[in-house]
Amino acid sequence: MEDIFYNLQAEPFRLSPDHRFCYDHKCYAKARAYMAYAFMRAEGFVMITGRPGTGKTTLIGELIESLADENVKTANLVCTQLHADDLLKVAAYDFGVDHRIVEKGELLQHLGLLLRRWHREGSRALLIVDEAQDLSESAMEELRLLTNIQENGKPLLQIFLLGQPELRDLVLSPALEQVHQRIVAASHLNALEQEETEAYIIHRLNKVGWQGDPALSKAIYPLIHKFSEGIPRRINLICSRLFLHGTVEQRHQLGAAELREVIEELQAENLAAGTELSREDFEVEDEFEPFSPATVAPPSPEDSSANETGMDEPPQGASPQTSEPTEAEVKPYLHAVGDDVVLEFDTATGNQISDTEKKKMT
Repeated sequence: MEDIFYNLQAEPFRLSPDHRFCYDHKCYAKARAYMAYAFMRAEGFVMITGRPGTGKTTLIGELIESLADENVKTANLVCTQLHADDLLKVAAYDFGVDHRIVEKGELLQHLGLLLRRWHREGSRALLIVDEAQDLSESAMEELRLLTNIQENGKPLLQIFLLGQPELRDLVLSPALEQVHQRIVAASHLNALEQEETEAYIIHRLNKVGWQGDPALSKAIYPLIHKFSEGIPRRINLICSRLFLHGTVEQRHQLGAAELREVIEELQAENLAAGTELSREDFEVEDEFEPFSPATVAPPSPEDSSANETGMDEPPQGASPQTSEPTEAEVKPYLHAVGDDVVLEFDTATGNQISDTEKKKMT
C-alpha cells in the first residue's frame, strides 16, 4: 500500500528477515567473513548470539545464499525446548531420514549412511539450530555426538547455533566443556549505533528506488534510534507504521509530529517494547534536506569491530556480497567469539592454540 503511494518498487521495511536487503554496517562484514572462514573449516560448531531482532537469521541466510553453488545440504531447526531424543529425530527427519524410523540407534545409523553418501558425492551437511538457548544440556550433548560422525577422519556434519545471549552462558557451563572446545568461531550481534540507524533506514529506502518521496526530517532518526534501541526489527516496525501513517494521511513529508503519533499508537497497542519517549523528545524542529540517495553512506568494512546486525532485502536478482577475512585480520589468532568467549586458532595449521602456546606468543 505505502509502496504504491510513494512509488516504491517494494515494501522497504518488512518485518521478516531477508538477507537480500542486508546492510553492511560497521561490524556485519567482519562477522560475515568470520562465519565464512569457519564454514570453510567444515567441522565443529559455529555460534551466533544476539538479542531478538539483531540479525542472526539474516546473517546465516546471507551465508547460505552465498553457498548456493557449494553443494551444501542444510537442515533448519527452531528449538522450543526440544528434548535430546526429539532433537535427534527432528534433525534426522529434516535431512531426509525416513519418518518411520523412530529408534535412536537406527536413526543414527541411517543419518550416518546419508551423510557418508553425500560426502562421497561431493556434498556436505550443515545443521542450523535456531533459538538454541532453549536447549537442555543433554540436547546440546546430543548435538556434539552428531559431530563425531566421520568418514576417513573427516567430520561430516557442521552445526550452526543461533540464539539469544543466554546461549553463550549455556555453552560456557562446565557440563558442556566438550561442546565449548568444538566451537570454531562465534559472533555476538550488537544493536545499531545512532548514526548506523539513519544509514540503515536510508539504505533500505534506496534499495526500493526511493526518490525522496516521502521527504524525511533529520529530526526523526535520533528518535527512531532511541525508541528502537537500535534493534533492526524494531526499526522496521516503526518505519513501516510511519510510512503507513503517511499513506493514510496522504503526507509527503514525515517529521517528528508524524513519528510521535506512530510511536504513541505502537505503545497503546503494546506492539513495541522500546524506550519510552516523552513529549519533550518530540519538541524538535524538523529539517528536510534536498533529496540525495547517497546522503548517508554505509560505513566501510575497514571500520569494522566485533559485533554485527542487519535485516534487509535488495532488488530482485541482486547477488549477496561476500568478503573473506584477510591474512592480517586472522593472524596470529582468529578472535572469532563475542564479548565473553575468545577462541583462538592458528590459521596456518587450523589447530586451536593451547594456553601454553598463547603464553609463548605473548
